[in-house]
Amino acid sequence: MLLGNTPQISRQPEWLAPRLATGEVSSEQAVERCIERFEQREKAVRAFAAFDAERALGEARARDRERASQGPRSVLHGLPFAVKDVIDTVDLPTQRNSPRYEGRRPEQDAACVRMLRQAGCVLLGKAATVEFAGIGRDSPTTNPHDPQRTPGGSSAGSAAAVAAGMAPMALGTQTGGSVIRPASFCGVAGFKPTYGRVPVQGLWLHAPSLDTVGWIAENVELLARAAEALKLGEWQAPKASSRLRIGLYRTPYWHDAEPASRSAVERAADRLAAAGHSVENVDEIPGAERLNEWQDVIMHGEARISLLADYGAGKQGLHADIIEEVEVNREITPRAMAAAYDGIGGLRPVFDQRLASYDAWLTASVPSEAALREEGDGEATFNRLFTALQLPCVTVPGLKGPAGLPIGVQLVAARFADMRVLAAARSLEKLLAES
Repeated sequence: MLLGNTPQISRQPEWLAPRLATGEVSSEQAVERCIERFEQREKAVRAFAAFDAERALGEARARDRERASQGPRSVLHGLPFAVKDVIDTVDLPTQRNSPRYEGRRPEQDAACVRMLRQAGCVLLGKAATVEFAGIGRDSPTTNPHDPQRTPGGSSAGSAAAVAAGMAPMALGTQTGGSVIRPASFCGVAGFKPTYGRVPVQGLWLHAPSLDTVGWIAENVELLARAAEALKLGEWQAPKASSRLRIGLYRTPYWHDAEPASRSAVERAADRLAAAGHSVENVDEIPGAERLNEWQDVIMHGEARISLLADYGAGKQGLHADIIEEVEVNREITPRAMAAAYDGIGGLRPVFDQRLASYDAWLTASVPSEAALREEGDGEATFNRLFTALQLPCVTVPGLKGPAGLPIGVQLVAARFADMRVLAAARSLEKLLAES
């Protein structure tokens, strides 16, 4: 029985990626395991918009033959992965959860998909998403830990597929909190890299100055291995003797965090300090209290522009929320857009400078455990400011809240310190697993 708001540690599952990398299982066996889990869980979880078992098995067998004759392309050779359904794939439809794009077949894979397949990864299926990755029809996906709860949006299927064991890794996108939030709610690892580090060719761009390709995985090391495959840097696992300098950054929105989320952050800080790492309080940065407001202006202002062509083709098949986004415009004027761009732009170098002497800052991933589905996808309170600032963010799993649901904690670093924050996250993940 869970007591009060004290986060509980969850037992780590048997991870698939390390067994594949060492040859304990073949790519075909890994895909077969994912298919088995799909058959067991998909009816309830509804994580996929498209899933082609036979095609994936054929691709896996080809990767196994290649490994035997030529060796692996990378440490991810043969790894099954899913792709959010706003990211183009040539083998499977990319429909954006929109009636307008039902059956749409792209002519080629998105750049990020091509890069993972070039590393030897095997495409399993398309993960369900909120329409256009941000507004319109909700994803049908449920939280694998409780079908009455949201998995988070908009990369709902990506997080749920990994949490349910249907894929060890899945690509997503983040405009506000669409990778970190669902990963936290579903109890898996999630990573939003520095803005612009991963190519966006072949994505539906909801708000182009914010949209970032991210990914969700069964553990932090797999996040890092995928980062390596996507050319963010070379992964070096942290040494046991290394000592981290961590800033405890509550953000201007700490009052929005429920006791369970605050307790999770404090528990993580205590574990880091007990292991000999330095944990220091970070003073607030003037102007940071407006970051979420500015992010909202940019997100909706740019989304309206992105949707104009679909709106111009007629209202038939468009969700009422999309029509409202274009017609009402939320009173977002060009002057308001300019002020938001300038406000955020002025704070980016300030945050980079403050973060430079730290391995990472520790903060909340989400305000609370996953909400009931009828209450929405949950708030991106502790994600939007960091997305706007273009900072790399990792949500680290391993804790539970009073309802017995997962609740992650977030590590954030300066722009382009992607591999550094992943190394810090791997250290924290180990500490939480050992507790």
